[in-house]
Amino acid sequence: MTAFGQTLRRLRQLRGMKQSHLAGLLGVTQSTVSRWERGDLELSTAQRLAVQRLLEARPAPAQDAALKRLVETSMQKVHLVCDRTHRLLAVSPARLADWRRPAADLLGTSMLVYATPEILAAEASLQARGWYDDRQSSLRIDTGTNTELPIRPGTALWERIPLADGSAGRLVTALS
Repeated sequence: MTAFGQTLRRLRQLRGMKQSHLAGLLGVTQSTVSRWERGDLELSTAQRLAVQRLLEARPAPAQDAALKRLVETSMQKVHLVCDRTHRLLAVSPARLADWRRPAADLLGTSMLVYATPEILAAEASLQARGWYDDRQSSLRIDTGTNTELPIRPGTALWERIPLADGSAGRLVTALS
């Protein structure tokens, strides 16, 4: 699955939209949407812009709650932070198992204090990459290692997701 495909699927699910509904809005088949999400088919520039217009509309507070629920019930090692402050908003049980701390100890606190040099370098590159002006909405990074809040060396996917209050969240998924 490509980073765009994964982002497309998550945004569609966040909106509570079935593939067939998105397909109907875009004038394509459900199987086309499925192939986009799997990364088996590339979107044209016009299709990509149409998808972005449909899915980047400001979410409702109920969608934030749905996103939080998806994160908190995910089988993947995933967490959601505020994109600007890095406050932890939601975390999956698999991620908590790695961190070996109760969620209550971490929710609402900035996770940036636990960042490895590799994560800090990726963070420092976001402005130049167009992260904050929506030229890039997902990024694969190397994590490095940290023992204070256990972070294993590997790769993570950062995905920028709009929240109901106008801010953005960052969905962080361990890929390896």
